Amino acid sequence: MFDESPFELHDFKGKVRLFPLPNLVLFPHVMQPLHIFEPRYRALLEEALASDGLIAMAILAPGWESSYEGRPALQPMACLCRVMNWQKTPEGAYNVLLVGVRRIRLIEELPPEKLFREARVEILGDSKTPQNATKQPEQQAKLVASFQQILPTLTDSAEPLQQLLSQQISLGMLTDIMGYTLDLGIELKLQLLGEPQVEARAELLNAAAKRLAGKAKKNGGSSFPPKFSMN
Repeated sequence: MFDESPFELHDFKGKVRLFPLPNLVLFPHVMQPLHIFEPRYRALLEEALASDGLIAMAILAPGWESSYEGRPALQPMACLCRVMNWQKTPEGAYNVLLVGVRRIRLIEELPPEKLFREARVEILGDSKTPQNATKQPEQQAKLVASFQQILPTLTDSAEPLQQLLSQQISLGMLTDIMGYTLDLGIELKLQLLGEPQVEARAELLNAAAKRLAGKAKKNGGSSFPPKFSMN
């Protein structure tokens, strides 16, 4: 479900294959299944499998519906992902499991030379403020407490998430797991994805988690992890 294995930056050249979707914001450390069937994205995956195994999950900007088959505008933030597992179906589609590895910001989209879109990007590493380092244990304790209040409503994943919270994970990883898991809305998820400051992400999530903890008891359970995301 989650992954905190290291990703070697020297393997990355700053050029990505773009897989844009309208409503999926992926974060580092988390895994996401995809069902890939469009010819352009099958070509994207096949090139990734033959080379570095990397795909950038981008987010379509509002208004994408009018030009989905073309090159609709993208949000500036995306998540660089590694293909962890894949299976080709008899129909030629693919079922894929991705893991998010790094935040990236789109710098420029490259000319359309392939079936799929490409861009040059910069990686945003997590940053921490030395003067706020003493606050991190308190921030983490608050986030864990809020998350545990919401867990019973995540019917398909309460137990594995509870086990994860009992382990020693970084505050940065915790914020990414919560940002991905919780029903926060696209705008807040994009804000969290675009925030390299770990403590700032924790503050945003703490406020959101408090609101969700109150609503969770009324709204019943939800399903996690998400089902296959269709391209």
